[in-house]
Amino acid sequence: MDYSTSLLRLTFLALGAALVLIVARSAFRLPLAIDAPAASFLHGAGGCTRFSPWACRSPRTEKSPPRRPSHESDVPRHPLDPLTVTEISRARDLLRAHPPFASAPSALAVHALALDEPDKPAVRRWRKGVHALPPRRAVAVVRFQGESHVLAVDLAAGKVAPLPVPASGYPTMTMDEQNSLCAAPFGDPAFNATIRRRGVRLDDVACLPISPGWYGPAEDGGRRLIKSQCYSTEGTANFYMRPIEGLTVLVDMDTGKVVHISDRGAGIPIPAAKNTDYRGAANDDDDGTDRFGYQTVRAPSMEPAPEGPGFQIEDGHTVRWAGWEFHLKADARAGLVVSGATVQDPDTGARREVMYKGMASELFVPYMDPTEAWYFKTYMDAGEYGFGLQAMPLVPLNDCPRHARYMDGVFVAADGRPYVRENMICVFERYAGDIAWRHSESPITGMDIRESRPKVTLVARMAASVANYDYIVDWEFQTDGLIRIKVGLSGILMVKGTPYSHMNQVRQNEEMHGTLLSENVIGVIHDHYVTFRLDMDVDGADNSFVRVEMARQDTAPGESPRRSYLKATRHIASTEKDARVRLKLYEPAEFHVINPTKKTRVGNPVGYKVVPAGTAGSLLDPEDPPQKRGAFTNNQIWVTPYNKSEEWAGGLFVYQSKGEDTLATWSERDRPIENKDLVLWYTLGFHHIPCQEDFPIMPTVSSSFDLKPVNFFESNPILKQRPTMEKDLPVCAATA
Repeated sequence: MDYSTSLLRLTFLALGAALVLIVARSAFRLPLAIDAPAASFLHGAGGCTRFSPWACRSPRTEKSPPRRPSHESDVPRHPLDPLTVTEISRARDLLRAHPPFASAPSALAVHALALDEPDKPAVRRWRKGVHALPPRRAVAVVRFQGESHVLAVDLAAGKVAPLPVPASGYPTMTMDEQNSLCAAPFGDPAFNATIRRRGVRLDDVACLPISPGWYGPAEDGGRRLIKSQCYSTEGTANFYMRPIEGLTVLVDMDTGKVVHISDRGAGIPIPAAKNTDYRGAANDDDDGTDRFGYQTVRAPSMEPAPEGPGFQIEDGHTVRWAGWEFHLKADARAGLVVSGATVQDPDTGARREVMYKGMASELFVPYMDPTEAWYFKTYMDAGEYGFGLQAMPLVPLNDCPRHARYMDGVFVAADGRPYVRENMICVFERYAGDIAWRHSESPITGMDIRESRPKVTLVARMAASVANYDYIVDWEFQTDGLIRIKVGLSGILMVKGTPYSHMNQVRQNEEMHGTLLSENVIGVIHDHYVTFRLDMDVDGADNSFVRVEMARQDTAPGESPRRSYLKATRHIASTEKDARVRLKLYEPAEFHVINPTKKTRVGNPVGYKVVPAGTAGSLLDPEDPPQKRGAFTNNQIWVTPYNKSEEWAGGLFVYQSKGEDTLATWSERDRPIENKDLVLWYTLGFHHIPCQEDFPIMPTVSSSFDLKPVNFFESNPILKQRPTMEKDLPVCAATA
């Protein structure tokens, strides 16, 4: 490509960005233009690239999907319902009219706009049909002329008031920024020359925006910065497997200008495209048959009962199933939020509180390569990129079964306009052939008893595609009162280019920081941590945290033929530091959240316990800059007193933050937590040493933890569940 052609292309991209025409792809549904009619900006079209919403090149025309409800007529029906299209537009008007933004409203960038949830006591008291909705308010995070602002927006009174701004860091990136910054390197002649020296056509280059972390003032210079690394898309949709290794571009986010180019990859070949494409059509021969000769594995069809699904979704957000009731909504930062979870007591019929609010608070993904092109890859996927903003529409029949019902998310673009993320959450009943409970009586008793109950559960699911990695988050509700929170890691590895094509070329004791997966491809070692904020209200708001420690107890001489046994000792945590937990295999314990004022018939305090799993812990130096920012992963369990402002484990402003506003710093206050309104924090952790089976795509790896009733019910609730009979099942017949 000659220079004039490249310049023309770059000019077109710049104009497109100015008109907000560079958008991720049709799945992102970003606004078309500031003055577009409502029906258009709620269902935008267009896309940056045929491959990825992150790797922006030139826009192209795509066929629009079928029209869906625009949500323009939605009204709130529950105190925790997300902001509606009308409310977002109202908030936008108020912000743009507020000084100093009114002087140049087009310069106002909205980074977050969400419901300012009413005070917790008011929400807990509210009853549909009895009480009016509390006043609707919003919280906005905006940037204006180089400054960040946090503002309270009273939608009814039409007032805007400033709120405190964090001491360091910047707001979550907007989708508009993430998209436009993909193209920023192409505006720099030195970058284009570097690409040409690598032997890559500019038309075949895709670049990703990578958050830089924080490594001292010498790096940031008081500016919002982003680093960009690039890939060759030639010959495959899976460009992640074709890194232009060692090339890192530092960009000023506010100006879009290239600040610095580091190119330390000369001599490292770009890995070949062969056998990396993951699309189904790419693996078929010309006649459409499977080139590998594998037999087709059919996914089972989980059909609903003849009368339809056994769950209901009322007023768009309230889910009811098998005694469970909870509020479900999409959130731009957290992704999926479950609130007001209650369960019906099978003995009394009373509705009992379990959890006020649960959500993913932060994701920390540090890569374990300290070299120039990799050391800064220590992502905070929720606070830097927006976990919900990256949630893609779920694929029916593949992401969710046929009878699933879907929820959209209504989010806010940088100009303050609402847009719809379609099919962001699905809800479905799951039966995988598992058993909830069974017992068969031995023939020696003379009793012919074979009792069994199928394990049918309800799942609320979302999936976020944060560049190469896909995260699947399930909230699964069970008939025994258990809530299982599961995270699946899928997608594609982030890999490093290398001159090596075989392990026999690697010098003895050479540190590769990963595994050689294919010719010229290293899968870099990394961790994933997902920290959940769980505001537990077990039969009421005032709870206590109990550590039930298990240890060997030796018997006294002559006491028993046994020499030892396991003894359980209960310790009630009085302050936050008492409740910090680092899991240890040979120092086992249970961790209960109890209501000390509510007792069972025989006198046990009612409670729920967290059942740990996914227990990888960070091995980084606590003073390592990324670990200081990710200090909320120093323990697997934390307990804090309820504080409405303490929602985000990494702090409100995570981008380039210094780590002084995290869960770890809040906990240092060592506040009283006994018989208080408590928040439990749990971190699922994964160490990932890549292997060849992760190439060129990664099979899903999952882990979960449970919130399990402990003395909450008088007996096992499954006792009230009747067995499944043949008449309960659908009768299927072939269609014409």
